[in-house]
Amino acid sequence: MRTRQRWLLLGCAAPAGAFFLMFWLLPVMHLLALPAGKGWATYFAVLSDGRYLSSMLNTVLLSLGVTLATLILGGAVGVYLARRDFAGKRVLLSLLTLPLSFPGVIIGFFVILLGGRQGLVADLSDALVGERITFAYGLLGLFLAYLYFSLPRAIATYAAAAESMNTQLEEAARSLGASRLRVVRDVWLPELAPTTLACGAILFATSMGAFGTAFTLASKFEVIPITIYNEFTNYANFALAASLSIALGVVTWLVLFVARHFGANPVAR
Repeated sequence: MRTRQRWLLLGCAAPAGAFFLMFWLLPVMHLLALPAGKGWATYFAVLSDGRYLSSMLNTVLLSLGVTLATLILGGAVGVYLARRDFAGKRVLLSLLTLPLSFPGVIIGFFVILLGGRQGLVADLSDALVGERITFAYGLLGLFLAYLYFSLPRAIATYAAAAESMNTQLEEAARSLGASRLRVVRDVWLPELAPTTLACGAILFATSMGAFGTAFTLASKFEVIPITIYNEFTNYANFALAASLSIALGVVTWLVLFVARHFGANPVAR
């Protein structure tokens, strides 16, 4: 009977195993082996070439800035919405999370309509000072687009987490004379710390690998997904594109590992 159950279990697991092998393990193994065909130095191209290193640093710093800003703004809005009842609250939350349904290209298009060469800001600045001011195609445009893309996720996550917070701890702190700032520091932040860590990890990883928004806006500020795209599509340099992809994955994983490590060991800080 046990032998039959084992064979049945093996038969059920076989399709999942085949899918994992064909669509994850084999492509990843091929990606890891591809740069070796151009020499082992190809694996370190992101460190040896200033352009690739600059692109990687741009991506990391932009992702960290977007993650930090999103956590602050999204946390404040999400907690406020979870702890306040007012008319139209559900409608407002729906509108704030509506960008979740937009792909990155559409968000990039929104930023171009606002800060592009024919955008609203350019028209207003031309009418006021006689000069068309644009910001869509550089660092500021990318930052605003990434922030717009990330905020709905943070708001929805913090709103759900704040609704399940233990209000008795806050009431006890207030009864002992704790100020609002002290309650936020000693009650809210510790309770929301796991949410902040998990949400921050998702936001950072999403920003690191964002392509659609960057493809629309990154003409004056290069990020690593666009660098990979150019090497792969425009120059057919598959080995270098694979090397940069590996570097992107390693850097993202390393930052997330450090965040999880310090988040799980607060005493070490």
